[in-house]
Amino acid sequence: MTDFFDALETRSPRQREAEQVAEVAAQVAHAKANCPAWAHILATVNPADITDVGAIAKLPVTRKSALIELQKSSMPFGGMVDGSKAHMNYVFTSPGPIYEPGFDVPDAWRFARALHAGGLRKGDLVQNCFSYHFTPAGSMFDSAAKAMGCTVIAAGVGNTEMQAQSFHNLKPSAYIGTPSFLKIILEKADELGLDSSSVKRAVVGGEPFLPPLQAFFKARGMQVLQGYATADLGNVAYEVPGSEGMLLDEGIYLEIVRPGTGDPVAPGEVGEIVVTTFNPHYPLIRFATGDMSAFMDGQSPCGRTSQRIKGWMGRADQSTKVRGMFVRPEQVAELANKHDEIGKIRLTVDQVDGKDSMLVACETDVPSDALLAAVTDNVRNVIHLRGDVQLVASGSLANDGKVIDDQRQF
Repeated sequence: MTDFFDALETRSPRQREAEQVAEVAAQVAHAKANCPAWAHILATVNPADITDVGAIAKLPVTRKSALIELQKSSMPFGGMVDGSKAHMNYVFTSPGPIYEPGFDVPDAWRFARALHAGGLRKGDLVQNCFSYHFTPAGSMFDSAAKAMGCTVIAAGVGNTEMQAQSFHNLKPSAYIGTPSFLKIILEKADELGLDSSSVKRAVVGGEPFLPPLQAFFKARGMQVLQGYATADLGNVAYEVPGSEGMLLDEGIYLEIVRPGTGDPVAPGEVGEIVVTTFNPHYPLIRFATGDMSAFMDGQSPCGRTSQRIKGWMGRADQSTKVRGMFVRPEQVAELANKHDEIGKIRLTVDQVDGKDSMLVACETDVPSDALLAAVTDNVRNVIHLRGDVQLVASGSLANDGKVIDDQRQF
């Protein structure tokens, strides 16, 4: 077990699925009993009926925007928190505003697994350059590193020269923070003639980790791995050495659904990430992140058996305005549901001679004039706008998760 954080990482896929279905059912029962908001959202759900992944896919989806409205009516957490089992020792703030609780629980956001995969071990000195101010990232990683037995330099963001001096004087073995800030610190150390060679490993996140940055660190002999997380959910997925994509954290159940719906996409298809956590203090059940990704085929060569995703692939909130009217992914999904003959739909918005145009491309195996006329009518009924309709062969639309593609140049 020296290469793995715990035995959960090497479960058989069948065992993991069975155990996670049971955990989702238990979380639903717990949330209904202890959190007023979840009692309302899940009012018609019987936890005993959650016996397979199909039952989970029928549970209601809760979007991040719903937190804003819930918290307006019931401060500070909208009735979604069960604070009876642990002391709440933090309150964080995200844009919206959305307030997130933090509890007095070791590795409360489950980042120790990602740090372990990144090579951090007990006794390591780690410079944590995520923000400790209002946002939770600094405390998230601080909690994980300390739970592992690491010593944390609580550096936060900014003060680049002081950060470089800390590398030189304290000689941490690892860095936690955004990849771009790590590059800035290393370049400042070079400029000042300070030694930064002790930092051999890093776990990064919070922004895209682009190939030029990856090449920069590789040239310096550093192992830098990225993770995917949110302020609400904590750790979702993480990289491991020598493997493509990101492994799912063992403390969540993750689905990828068609944007605007709760319907799981076909294997490999790009869609929106929806997560259920097993955190009893702040339950989040089928929580739609607004981020896009896709499942990867096969198992990681590292020996861990969790599913992999391709990482962050854009945002699912594709709402736009056409001729002064909002068009949302939910409307596109409603349009598709009206026609069993249709699979994927892609609504493309453009401008012709300064006027908005709308093309609705629909995948189908049974094209006909009658279907074309029926879809054209329902475009007006559902989207409340006129648009051209095109029937295309199944599989011909791009696998990028887009249901609304706004190509206008503003």
